[in-house]
Amino acid sequence: MARYIFITGGVVSSLGKGIASAALGALLQARGYRVRLRKLDPYLNVDPGTMSPTQHGEVFVTDDGAETDLDLGHYERFTGRPANKMDNITTGRIYKDIIARERRGDYLGATVQVIPHVTDAIKDFVLDGNEEFDFVLCEIGGTVGDIEAMPFMEAIRQLGNDLPRNGAIYIHLTLMPYIATAGELKTKPTQHSVKELRSIGIQPDILLVRADRPIPVEERRKMSLFCNVRETAVIQALDVATIYDVPIAYHHEGLDTEVLAAFGIDPAPKPKLERWKHISLGIHNPEGEVTIAIVGKYTGLKDAYKSLTEALQHGGIANKVRVKLDWISSEVFEAEDPAPYLERVNGILVPGGFGERGAEGKILAAKFAREHDVPYFGICFGMQMAVIEAARSLAGITDADSTEFGPTAEPLVGLMTEWMRGNELEQRAREGDLGGTMRLGSYHADLAAGSRIAEIYGATDITERHRHRYEVNRAYRERLEAAGMIFAGMSPDGLLPETVEFPNHPWFIGVQYHPELKSRPFEPHPLFRSFIAAALEQSRLV
Repeated sequence: MARYIFITGGVVSSLGKGIASAALGALLQARGYRVRLRKLDPYLNVDPGTMSPTQHGEVFVTDDGAETDLDLGHYERFTGRPANKMDNITTGRIYKDIIARERRGDYLGATVQVIPHVTDAIKDFVLDGNEEFDFVLCEIGGTVGDIEAMPFMEAIRQLGNDLPRNGAIYIHLTLMPYIATAGELKTKPTQHSVKELRSIGIQPDILLVRADRPIPVEERRKMSLFCNVRETAVIQALDVATIYDVPIAYHHEGLDTEVLAAFGIDPAPKPKLERWKHISLGIHNPEGEVTIAIVGKYTGLKDAYKSLTEALQHGGIANKVRVKLDWISSEVFEAEDPAPYLERVNGILVPGGFGERGAEGKILAAKFAREHDVPYFGICFGMQMAVIEAARSLAGITDADSTEFGPTAEPLVGLMTEWMRGNELEQRAREGDLGGTMRLGSYHADLAAGSRIAEIYGATDITERHRHRYEVNRAYRERLEAAGMIFAGMSPDGLLPETVEFPNHPWFIGVQYHPELKSRPFEPHPLFRSFIAAALEQSRLV
């Protein structure tokens, strides 16, 4: 029978509940337990698919095509278990389902209310499909006291009573700020946060306290006393150099030991943490450094590219180098010469994106990489812009453009209204809703034998995750290949270009999918491993 761990947050947002949940999941996994992590998001959006990356951060896509919160990316990277659409739920999705049921008459004329109908729906989601797991970790988005989070808080409170004794515990993540003028760490914010939590009927079993310096014993004792938590269950969560240090740090502080004690599991299996120690050692002891320019449009919020930055770091781990990121807004290149920004970098990466803003800057970045033999990695939109650049500069198609930006005489990139997913035809309308109308989730691609990308993968049949509406137009394939750009990967039906490359370039690859979503610290994605290796080679030539 699964045991449940509910992780809540207080004082302020962005304390790292997602990393804490993922790290705890990894620690329990290291002790031999089977874990599942789920995210409960209080916002009214059905999913984050239509939310701005500059506000919400990255949209993480699962194999089954769900657009989810970026924390699911942390869950996958730390545990290696692929997430699915049932691992993330929002208030919007809960309400949408309830209203649909009410319209069908499923409630038999009853007045539909937050309690019990909404809370029951949340509980059903939390409990569903957990038969094969030992622990289910549920992270509640937002902070205690948020109005929109109240149904979720009430639901997990009820679950504490519904489940068997020792079937659930609560971990509360708070902030302990340092007041420089007083020279003190302050416990009061944590006290108030726990008071708010207890006022709705939830008594935390463990306090995970974020701080930028060690918490004195007296202060831990004070929080234990005023928050009604065992002193050993007041766990300090200090800042660390990299997120991959978190599991070891939390184990050192006794988090996993305290969790198992709260469930009455004694003696507990010993953890096997060698691989985490190996990763940490590699990150802190690099044998070199490379600089990668990320030319994008959401550079103001690094979380918009969270999986991407982690995948680059994984590539660095694989090559025993530190990866230094140079964030450049693509709009800069539309007013200035790219050369001063790019001539000293060892690799250029143009990530995914939507819309015309900054597109010409990305095209210029691809052109600089091609002409100066700088390793180039174009992902999704970055591949499309590289294709347009090649068409304009090499194939003589000067009006080459994307219909995403408006009508064009030469639609090198266009909106796909139908495609095959396995044996099923999927269709989208040009005027349809934006949410969930993309090619989403895992699709197969066939790689040309002997191509560089096939050599990198060591295979010709691959599966990767997609998230896009527009596709490169295969009608231009012959003209582009005659100019030197090879279509090395295609969809199994031969209709959709999946990868392009320049065979005579040191490393120039574009992919329509998002390989960063499947990279893990223990299993770096082969494309990122190879890209960083090429950047390392380029650094030796400078």
